[in-house]
Amino acid sequence: MPVLTPRRSLGLLAASLALLGLGAPGARGQGGEVNVYSSRHYDTDRELYEAFTRETGIRVRLIEGDADQLIARIRSEGANSPADVLITVDAARLVRAQEAGVLQPIRSEVLERRVPASLRDPEGHWFGISKRARVIMYDRQRGLPEGLSRYEDLADPRFRGMICVRAAAHPYNTSLVGSILAANGPEKTEEWARGVVANMARPPQGGDRDQFRAIPAGQCRIAISNTYYLAQMAVSPREQDRAVAERIGVLFPNQGEGDRGAHVNISGAGVVRTAPNREAAVRFVEYLTSPRAQELFAVGNMEYPVVEDAPVHPAIQALGSFREDQLNAARYAANAAQALQIMQRAGWR
Repeated sequence: MPVLTPRRSLGLLAASLALLGLGAPGARGQGGEVNVYSSRHYDTDRELYEAFTRETGIRVRLIEGDADQLIARIRSEGANSPADVLITVDAARLVRAQEAGVLQPIRSEVLERRVPASLRDPEGHWFGISKRARVIMYDRQRGLPEGLSRYEDLADPRFRGMICVRAAAHPYNTSLVGSILAANGPEKTEEWARGVVANMARPPQGGDRDQFRAIPAGQCRIAISNTYYLAQMAVSPREQDRAVAERIGVLFPNQGEGDRGAHVNISGAGVVRTAPNREAAVRFVEYLTSPRAQELFAVGNMEYPVVEDAPVHPAIQALGSFREDQLNAARYAANAAQALQIMQRAGWR
């Protein structure tokens, strides 16, 4: 996977920004429009949409909101919905939209070639556009705890009182546990969840960055988190954030020979079932997997690209390489509801 050096990444971002201001007068709208409902709220996504318009002449009309609210809105709008594309984070939300009848299956040689099979719906209802790995992080000053190499090890009594993690109901956690459920079955997964709860240093609380901050504060030694949060803190303009990031080590779990690899979740996009601008919608989703779009995801939000050999940000590259779990995202997403029930029965609130 190529690395974006700081100079090159800034150059790419500057070039994209320059591109946004160089279109010919009246270029917008000549190619029609695409109405995008998105639960992603990143400035670089807006830059990406503007670049799409400059390249294609298709205007992007953006509606932002919570994923569940957007799904409900599309359903309530019915056949008259202006929505063409739904974008959201977490595969479980994409499956939720699919099960609600919001998305239509599409066939695209471009998407099927660019997006690995594990990162897209087998029937084409949605496609991954970026990845975030949910891994184990630890206190570098004290070192990686002995005997910790797999997600399953988090339940070992030797790590009693060491773990910090956010609430069970967060989709990042339900998807992770959904992947463990697929690998180990319900009985072993519930036993594992009880062990993790017994090993928690404090009740689940806050976001992923709060788990990092708890480590130098002496509240815990191990955290479960997404990689992009740590990378963002590593390049933060705030000295306090950079100091915290420097303290955190990263373990990509389940990397042993024959093991399944580390869990990755996705942001994804799908074409709405009633899309009034279907052709533009398909073209837009394809664009999200283009080299330019994948670079903007990597540069702007410290995510992993879904396209093989696309560049990654130096802060992400610095975390190290790893092997991914190849379980299809639809599988662990379908397990999310059962995973939450298991966690809650185990006392993970």
